[in-house]
Amino acid sequence: METTQHYRQLEKLYHSARIQQFIAGSQLTVQHQTAEITLPVKPDYSHGANAMHGALYFKLLDDAAYFAVASVVQDVFIVTSSFQINLVRPVTGGTIKAVGKVRTIGKNLFVAESTLYNDEGKEVAFGTGQFMKTTQPLSSLQGYSLGS
Repeated sequence: METTQHYRQLEKLYHSARIQQFIAGSQLTVQHQTAEITLPVKPDYSHGANAMHGALYFKLLDDAAYFAVASVVQDVFIVTSSFQINLVRPVTGGTIKAVGKVRTIGKNLFVAESTLYNDEGKEVAFGTGQFMKTTQPLSSLQGYSLGS
C-alpha cells in the first residue's frame, strides 16, 4: 500500500472509533513518524473546577503518540503497552493540539512522545508511551479498509 494511503486509512480508523462520538470535532493528521490531533474544547469536557478533565489529556496524548507509531507499521494493529503523562497547566477553552512523534523503532516495540498545546502555543501536558505490535492484521479492522 502507498504510504499516503496508509496515513489516510489511519485517519479514517481514528474517526470510526465509537469513543470519538464523545469528542466530536477532533481532527487527526498522520504523516511519517508524526501525528497531530486538534480539538475545540467544550464546557462538557470539564471537571468540577471548570477545566478540562485529565482523561482527555491522556486520550489526546496517547492517540497522537499511537498514530505516530502506526504511521510506520503497515501490516498489523499496534497497542499501547504503557503511557506516562505529565499535566503542566489547566485548559479551560480554546482549541488544543496534540503532537506525537516516534522516538524509537524496534522489531516489535516502539517508543513515542507527545505534547499537548493550548491555542496560545503553550505546553499544557506531555507524555511518553510504549507501543507493541499485535498479530491482528490491519486489514481485519472495520475502520481500516484497503480499497477506499
